[in-house]
Amino acid sequence: MAQNDYIERWTKLYGKRFDADERSRKRCARRANHISKDATTFRGLRAKMFHTQRHKEKIQMRKRIKVHEERNIKSPISKTSASPLPAYLLERSDIGVSKLLSSSIKQKRKEKAARFTVPLPSVRGVSEEEMFKVIKTGKNKHKAWKRLITKPTFVGSNFTRRPVKYERFMRPMALRYKKAHVTHRELELTVHIPIIGVKKNVQSPLYTQFGILTRGSIIEVDVSELGIVTPSGKIGWGRYAQITNNPETDGCVNALLLI
Repeated sequence: MAQNDYIERWTKLYGKRFDADERSRKRCARRANHISKDATTFRGLRAKMFHTQRHKEKIQMRKRIKVHEERNIKSPISKTSASPLPAYLLERSDIGVSKLLSSSIKQKRKEKAARFTVPLPSVRGVSEEEMFKVIKTGKNKHKAWKRLITKPTFVGSNFTRRPVKYERFMRPMALRYKKAHVTHRELELTVHIPIIGVKKNVQSPLYTQFGILTRGSIIEVDVSELGIVTPSGKIGWGRYAQITNNPETDGCVNALLLI
């Protein structure tokens, strides 16, 4: 085994923590705060070395931004022709457009983005202290590695619970929802239909994995009862909807269908 490869070997043998990716993402997000703190607290030679390094990084960043902006600049193409051009054609030149995507593809992307515009573009953040309650276990209640989810969740029918001894995140039965009140804006009706799954929780990818239902989450619902027909003539089955209320305070899930 090579020297200083103990962490890689441990990861290959035993895997990562359940929230390892989330912790690394937050660590990268906090890096800007650490850099700002160092810039204001360093003194003397260490401050000079730090600011010199930051100056070089900013120069490289400006160069990359400039190169990125110059990709869509129209530049004239000079051609050497054997025959001379007439006087009235001398001012004309061929324009080469270096664009990554055509206008039609961009237009399709804009239409697709407008199609899935959500009713609630921004919601209040939910911290992990509010989401998870620490459950102490053991003979003397010194172990604090279990967490109880305090928000409503969705659990599929094929879910198999782990043994209680090894279960870290617990989802209470009283806070599990299987149906939602979904409103169709064009048909102006509200139906109580089953939930298929949680597509995305805007708070955190970890919350999406647990199926936590909070305000602003995107869920997939079964709309076969509404009789929605696809362009090909088939009956639509699963559609996305956004939760518009706080299920933990209202006792139910209200959502708005994304058309």
